[in-house]
Amino acid sequence: MSKTVVSLGMDIKKVNNMISSNKRGFTLIELLVVIAILAVLAVAVVLVLNPAELLKEGRDTTRISDLATLNSALALYTADVINGAWSATSTCTASTTAPGSGSCGVSSSTSVTGNGWVGINFGAIASGAPLSKEPIDPNNTATTCKNPGGTSTVCQYAFIASSTLGVYKLEALMESVKFSSGAGTAVVGNDGGIYSGVYEIGSNLQLTD
Repeated sequence: MSKTVVSLGMDIKKVNNMISSNKRGFTLIELLVVIAILAVLAVAVVLVLNPAELLKEGRDTTRISDLATLNSALALYTADVINGAWSATSTCTASTTAPGSGSCGVSSSTSVTGNGWVGINFGAIASGAPLSKEPIDPNNTATTCKNPGGTSTVCQYAFIASSTLGVYKLEALMESVKFSSGAGTAVVGNDGGIYSGVYEIGSNLQLTD
């Protein structure tokens, strides 16, 4: 009986020793190797994803969406408001130099009752203003956009209109490589407008700013 107890005690001791040996922590070298691998992976992720460029693409997507929304609102105003107030204008949201390099007035007001930078009283539409405010460039006044020559210039929107009701266009500049010069993805130069480096949308893309 005593031999059995001793034998059992020795077996338990062996098990405990095995468990203790398996609990051995990482050595300093192993930790350094893991840290080095993680650092390499982090650099690779940054190089592949390029967070700064992704932010630019996000703002460009907003620009395209903003001008599409404004274009729809202007088309609705033209169709709905008989004898609507309309005059020849060239207005930008940040600089006296328009995206296409012409001159323009400056306003960053987002009012939809006629005092905004577009200058149209969207409240005159029978169903009410389709916008709560007129959008402005998400990076308005920053000099991170690309002009038609490909150099950095101020980010802004522009509204160009003739004196004929419903004849207008909207302009914006892009920041990202994808939307400004990417093969198959660039929106500038592929919109039917007259400025190769400017995103243009509206009823008459041949208007000059």
